[in-house]
Amino acid sequence: MLVVERFSNVKVLCVGDVMVDCFVDGAVQRISPESPVPVFSAGARKIYPGGAANVARNIAALGASCSLVGVVGADEQGRHLAAELRRLPNVRP
Repeated sequence: MLVVERFSNVKVLCVGDVMVDCFVDGAVQRISPESPVPVFSAGARKIYPGGAANVARNIAALGASCSLVGVVGADEQGRHLAAELRRLPNVRP
């Protein structure tokens, strides 16, 4: 039996900095004439739980049960992050 197969019996308390990771897809079409800097055209944005929230997500993905303790701001990104965490199976924010 693999160790990962026994994770369904494991309960983990994850305490740490909870944050949002934002990734922006896009393309560089040219270099700025003012300085040697690429001009980036932003495309799609992807937002994921980061920091301790990402650790909790990974623990749950392995099948363990995870309780997450952290602080989330009362702004739009904080509400989005809290909603994302509530949707994850095996994670209790």
